[in-house]
Amino acid sequence: MRDETPDPPPPRFNMARYCLGPGGPRDPDKTGLILVHDADAPDTIERFSFAELDDGVRRVAAGLLACGIAPGERLVIALPNTADYLLLFYGALAAGIVPLPASSLLTPPEIGFLIADAEPAAIALPDGSEVVVPADVRALGTAGIAAIRAASPLAAYADTAADDPAFLIYTSGTSRRPKGVLHAHRSAWGRRPTYAGWSGITAADVMLHAGAFNWSYTLSAGLADPWANGATAVLYAGSRDAGVWAKLIAGTNATLFAAVPGVYRQILKQGDIVRIGTGRLRHGLVAGEALPPSLLADWQAATGLALYEAFGMSECSTFVSNRPGLAVRPGSPGKPQDGRRIAALPVDDGTEPLSSGATGLLAVHRSDPGLMLGYWRRPDEDAAVFRDDWFVTSDLVGLDADGYVWFHGRADDVMNAGGYRVSPLEVEAALAGHPAVAEVAAAEHAVRDGVRIIGAWVVAKPGVTADAALAKAILAQGAEGLAAYKRPREIFFVAALPRTPNGKVARRLLQALGASPMLGPVG
Repeated sequence: MRDETPDPPPPRFNMARYCLGPGGPRDPDKTGLILVHDADAPDTIERFSFAELDDGVRRVAAGLLACGIAPGERLVIALPNTADYLLLFYGALAAGIVPLPASSLLTPPEIGFLIADAEPAAIALPDGSEVVVPADVRALGTAGIAAIRAASPLAAYADTAADDPAFLIYTSGTSRRPKGVLHAHRSAWGRRPTYAGWSGITAADVMLHAGAFNWSYTLSAGLADPWANGATAVLYAGSRDAGVWAKLIAGTNATLFAAVPGVYRQILKQGDIVRIGTGRLRHGLVAGEALPPSLLADWQAATGLALYEAFGMSECSTFVSNRPGLAVRPGSPGKPQDGRRIAALPVDDGTEPLSSGATGLLAVHRSDPGLMLGYWRRPDEDAAVFRDDWFVTSDLVGLDADGYVWFHGRADDVMNAGGYRVSPLEVEAALAGHPAVAEVAAAEHAVRDGVRIIGAWVVAKPGVTADAALAKAILAQGAEGLAAYKRPREIFFVAALPRTPNGKVARRLLQALGASPMLGPVG
């Protein structure tokens, strides 16, 4: 067990003020945000000084309040990657309103679920959206957002308590439907151990992040961390072809680059990082899914630079990581950060941390400022993940004698698709609606070393021809109700699904079925 006492946040604390308010390490005239829309067109770049960000966020805060959205009410943001997205998110925080960042890739039914579950006062959508917005929910389009941004700035950031609700994010978890994870304003304070414990960020840095604007990884490591330290944040809003990242690393003078492993793999495959060079890049940061040792070795061989992995989750800020000055052990995401109280607990029950080397469930102490307030209106799920003062994850880990964390799989079946947690139940429910499907099970499928996708194993109904045409039709069925990152990439037709003695689908056996020469992927 790593037993530390977390540094508590001030009793009165507002996340937006902490990241963008006057004072602290931020130079008002320094560029705080760079938005790149086209890596080959410098004239499309948007730049915001810290003074402009502070002013813009407080204008949005005032505009949202003037719309009749009250502090504590929810605002769903389902926009493309634009400055509006970021200003609405931080403007809501500045007003004490609770933003819900959503992907613009979600389908209308998926957005409809968020509206029904979160019961927001308003939702920001692109013009022409097909989402059906209830009469009691205010819809904000281009004109409405422009008016909000033009409001006179709020005199001061909301005087919120550290434990007041700040933002709501949705994760698939193990349920058929995504569940809301409610975070407090103190979550930004909970990021403090990551500064020295992962990125080594200072005010002199330029942080380029490869994630979409709605992702908690982007909102934290890509924005909150650099802004809280007076560093410049760089986000990219253009087309995501593999060749763009090397251009951005060099063209933006990035000193830090954060992405999921798949992006680093694309960069190496493209080869431009060798031709163009790494510019001022000091090292790379990787999170969202496990970093394969082979990818780490390939990156270091090609660039001569380190990659520092971190582990976090929707429910808790990044809390395990490698860092400058710590010897990286390939296959381990590193050690618990200073100020984190981390343990491996017995799988079945108990709160006594296991000894070094023993495998148990990764747990975070309730005192961690980065830990969620709880699941949105799901007290049963809260009860299921807390054991006294421990938040217990589904990840099986062991801590070695030197404190490094080693993962041994998951106790549940949640899939990891490019860093997003996706419930197999959600995928199965979408595909099961096809009239030719008798049974379906979803699980991760290893395409090759270090590359995993979502696969679907389908039992067709009697008399149905299981061929490529049917596979495409089933995939199309899924596309109607699932965001792109949730959709299976391969269909495996099988005679029967493997099951446990009590009749449950044994998802861990699906991979072996998919590898059988008698079966094959279609689609």
